[in-house]
Amino acid sequence: MSKRVAVIGAGPSGMAALRAFQSAKEQGADIPEVVCFERQDDWGGLWNYTWRTGLDEYGEPVHCSMYRYLWSNGPKECLEFADYTFEEHFGKPIASYPPREVLWDYIKGRAEKAGVKDWCRFRTAVRWIDYDDASGQFSVTVNDLVNDRTYTEQFDDVICASGHFSTPNVPYFEGLSGFSGRVLHAHDFRDALEFKGKDILIVGRSYSAEDIGSQCWKYGVKSITVTYRSEPMHFHFPDNWEQVPLLQKVDGKTCHFQDGTSKDIDAIILCTGYLHHFPFLPDDLKLKTENRMWPLGLYKGVVWDENPKFHYIGMQDQFYTFNMFDAQAWFARDVIMGRIELPSKAEMQKDSQAWRDREEKLETDEDLIWFQGDNVKELIGLTDYPTFDIEGVNKTFMKWEHHKHENIMEFRNNGYKSLMTGTQAPAHHTPWKDAMDDSMESYLKTDS
Repeated sequence: MSKRVAVIGAGPSGMAALRAFQSAKEQGADIPEVVCFERQDDWGGLWNYTWRTGLDEYGEPVHCSMYRYLWSNGPKECLEFADYTFEEHFGKPIASYPPREVLWDYIKGRAEKAGVKDWCRFRTAVRWIDYDDASGQFSVTVNDLVNDRTYTEQFDDVICASGHFSTPNVPYFEGLSGFSGRVLHAHDFRDALEFKGKDILIVGRSYSAEDIGSQCWKYGVKSITVTYRSEPMHFHFPDNWEQVPLLQKVDGKTCHFQDGTSKDIDAIILCTGYLHHFPFLPDDLKLKTENRMWPLGLYKGVVWDENPKFHYIGMQDQFYTFNMFDAQAWFARDVIMGRIELPSKAEMQKDSQAWRDREEKLETDEDLIWFQGDNVKELIGLTDYPTFDIEGVNKTFMKWEHHKHENIMEFRNNGYKSLMTGTQAPAHHTPWKDAMDDSMESYLKTDS
């Protein structure tokens, strides 16, 4: 096949695209030439940890939003690849909530087995993408960061897998410029030990607020105050947590809240989400959305309906992750390779609007999980990606939700059954709150 496909980003979404094409090749198909451009020095996306914040050594924005001591906040059984299990990778069953390094190793393991690393151009930042109607091709301009060389190549199709959890959404509150403590966004949070013995304020109520607060509690913070816009998190937090209505202003180190209360604070951590940010795309290719389960403009959540040769992977708010990216990647691959015929633009938009209409009626996290599971199930049914028990994954998510509400500081001590192998995960050798070493070596050892 003479086609060329550009993949933007070598995180889990981009790696899913590489594996999708390699899988077709493995089965004897004539696949396009695939070139993956990755700004970092290795694949893994957010899971490729760096101590750096702000800009990297080449002056590029740091992609990583992960931190030391980060453990999965959802069961590994809900993100397991259908074609590459945790047992296959590690040679034994492991507990349900691995630390970052363990998950990064797992993600890399499948891609390394597939032998697709030479499809990647690392330390190469995408600067601009244009589409030419006459030629039916994209011009992709990139910068080789190591050699400081900019060049342009032509591609027939593009898969944007650059993620949307790396460009911080940073609100302003009156008086922040005069705050006498530390202010940072969750994107730049790296080590909970920095806040040991301190009174911290967390702005936000979603997963990063919940997890960063838990990390700081685990590593000895004095107190945690969470300030929210709409409603508090509905968990049973430790005694040194409190939740208050939205921050109104800061005076010195005193934070004043909407309910009239105030508190002296040493550090403010903004867990206020991320922006879908594509500075390398013109408006006619750019997805413009907030973080939600069904962004409009994407047929089946993948194909850009304004130009069906352009695809997005992993752009939804997420309960499902790695195996959803796989389902999307296999679908994009089959569209690109002509195995799936797309309907008209009007029909694609009608289909997408039907999903959005359904999304807007959802009320609970449980509703959102089943909704996303239905999308994954539909995509898998359209390709040769290995079928797995979507309903079983949904039910595992339900157990996860129950365990979190039962005890937010102990939910990671639970184990679940693999939907791919049927194996029950063993208990980890050390309860999460006592496991201070998050290294893979420590995690995988058989006794405490």
